[in-house]
Amino acid sequence: MLLEETLKPLLRDVPDFPKPGVLFKDITPLLNNPAARKKVVETVAQHFSKENIQVLAAVEARGFIFGSLIAQELNVPFVPIRKAGKLPYKKITEEYSLEYGEAKIEMHEDAFAKGTRVLLHDDLLATGGTATAAGHLVQRLGGIVAGYSFIINLSFLHGEKVLKENFDVAPYYLAKF
Repeated sequence: MLLEETLKPLLRDVPDFPKPGVLFKDITPLLNNPAARKKVVETVAQHFSKENIQVLAAVEARGFIFGSLIAQELNVPFVPIRKAGKLPYKKITEEYSLEYGEAKIEMHEDAFAKGTRVLLHDDLLATGGTATAAGHLVQRLGGIVAGYSFIINLSFLHGEKVLKENFDVAPYYLAKF
């Protein structure tokens, strides 16, 4: 895929971050390239343009960057999914495991109406823990997980399989490692 070949050099590896043994994929070089950034947004939006997406929800923090841009391109509302304790209004919480620890994420209770088709976005798919937790939040509010989009898929961690098994949705991603 031509886009994947363009993206991979713009994704920097940072060893032992945020803790020893983790190879962090840094997207800031991609963010510094307006043409590539625009192409990412257009490509993801085009992929989901016929899926009747009604809301895009993205996971803090790096998911917000492209998530809000993709929501704008799709002309749908943007819903933030935040780390525990960061949302000011009534919220629901989901606990989950990361590849390097435990965490909680939250979404406002009034984020969308029941039956809403939600596209979930994050920058990176690893074990599928965060994405699964986000999907559970959507379902708990009565939403439909209509799709997942990622910039990066760390396929050796099998998150894609986890999402297919839990939500019967094949995640869409632009670069696979």
